[in-house]
Amino acid sequence: MKVTEAASPFLPLCQRLFPTKLAGLSMALLKATALELAILAGHLLLYPSGITQERRTGHPLPPPDVAAKLPTEAKPPVVLLHGFIDNRSVFLLLRRNLAQHGRQHIESLNYSPLTCDIRTAAELLGRHVEEICERTGHERVDIVGHSLGGLIARYYVQCLGGDSHVRTLVTLGTPHSGTRVAPLMNAHPIVRQMRPGSAVIEELTGPAPGCRTQFVSFWSDLDHLMDPLETACVEHPDLLAQNVRVSGVGHLALPVHPAVATGIRQALDIEVSGPRAVSRTGGGLTVA
Repeated sequence: MKVTEAASPFLPLCQRLFPTKLAGLSMALLKATALELAILAGHLLLYPSGITQERRTGHPLPPPDVAAKLPTEAKPPVVLLHGFIDNRSVFLLLRRNLAQHGRQHIESLNYSPLTCDIRTAAELLGRHVEEICERTGHERVDIVGHSLGGLIARYYVQCLGGDSHVRTLVTLGTPHSGTRVAPLMNAHPIVRQMRPGSAVIEELTGPAPGCRTQFVSFWSDLDHLMDPLETACVEHPDLLAQNVRVSGVGHLALPVHPAVATGIRQALDIEVSGPRAVSRTGGGLTVA
């Protein structure tokens, strides 16, 4: 899957200053950095609109006999979970994209920027998911988690029995094995939990026999918050996981870019059956 964008004004300069291979890499890095800055600026403007918790739709809970007759082809609700020091406004474009392609029930969960424990946030997510299932009559939901949000969702699925309520978990730039970036931020407890070797990361490496959730992890080769880059891949022998490499975008662009949104939709539409499978690669997504 490839998206072609307009040529950058920096291209002639890069071609003059760098050798061919380095010019290609530098060009991609410049474009990704420019996109990250543009997304950051836009997100700062939208951030106030996402501070408050999302208002529920208020649809009455259908009677048990009606809920039992939901069509089997009905798509599960989608829960969107943001990253560290962020809020639900980051999913504005992705939410619109999913709604335009048939997802009728999409909800976002805000957790406090003062949250200091991934386990506590995962418990909150669990209560939220159970409430959605009860309210909508669906047995399971799909979750899309960006960065820390994906780690919180994975902890819920893998360590708190959330696999009974989560059909598919899509993660975007999530440090599944821990990231070493920004050591000066270790003062924050939840950042320390995202480090390699932390108690939370170690729990996620433990056995997870019979986990029923399918995982799809999007990781970027230009993600400046993942160190090493491959930490954003799900590597676990007990989990059914697909890792999709994204080329040409950075960390902030993962929940925003239309090409990634297409990949997310495709991931949510996958129905996996048959015996358990180990982690596997899932091709690549190129944004040129």
